[in-house]
Amino acid sequence: MNVVRCATLHAFLERAGAFLLGDEACHNLLLGAPSAPAAPGSTPAPPPYLAVALDAGLVVAAALMTPPSRLVLSRTDRPQVPAAIARSLLAIGMRPPGVHGPVPVGEQFARAWRELTGQGYEQGLTQRIYRLGRVRPVDGVPGRLRQAQEADRPMLVRWVRAFLGEAFGEDRPPTDAEQMVGRRLEGPAEGLYLWDDGGPRALAGFAGPTANGIRVGPVYTPPEHRNRGYARACVAALSQLLIDRGRRFCVLYADTANPTSNRIYERVGYEPVCDVVDYRFLPTSV
Repeated sequence: MNVVRCATLHAFLERAGAFLLGDEACHNLLLGAPSAPAAPGSTPAPPPYLAVALDAGLVVAAALMTPPSRLVLSRTDRPQVPAAIARSLLAIGMRPPGVHGPVPVGEQFARAWRELTGQGYEQGLTQRIYRLGRVRPVDGVPGRLRQAQEADRPMLVRWVRAFLGEAFGEDRPPTDAEQMVGRRLEGPAEGLYLWDDGGPRALAGFAGPTANGIRVGPVYTPPEHRNRGYARACVAALSQLLIDRGRRFCVLYADTANPTSNRIYERVGYEPVCDVVDYRFLPTSV
């Protein structure tokens, strides 16, 4: 088993692309990460960790970490891969704040990291990745889909902040709501849409285009507008729009502990692909 680092995102995709495309929906974060631009005026981030694991010259896994975010791992059927990647990170002095990976790869890495460093870990959010190729139309929900506009910015920032707090809790990613909204209002690789019924009622966005797919999210409905079908109608209409624009499929993430959101997405036509889990590493005692 050999872990090889790549100097650039382009080199990473050149090396790992074919392997990752073999399970494009599951690997959407790894494939879509290069399309996320840096926020204007932001402080340059440390160099990312980009690596592939090779077995007899064949790519059997891939890993990416853009500090301060967690390490993202691909699927792999080689149980020795997570420990090999952990050793690779330690060799260059990089310490991930946590890991995000498919079941059971994420936990395998967390255990290997603990064995190598003594650093404990806690399980965080468990999500299910869904894939949709054909939308099931939603009827009977008043309103229409419209693209978010600059005038919506203050509301969008409030809604995105509320979404991040509700969806992730302690696992909230290092995402600035204002920067996210700014990027997505500019497009075209990212965007935000609203379901409007005499005013905005629900939000759905998209980002992370891959060769054939694109990721839908965030999805958010303010509490006062819930249980009226707005989110389902918004997700269905946006998914259809993205497919009409040439995407073969859409992917999205749903908290496995929230059966309501999972049912909503399944009714629209989303089908489960795999489960992914976040683990956060605990501070070491002095």
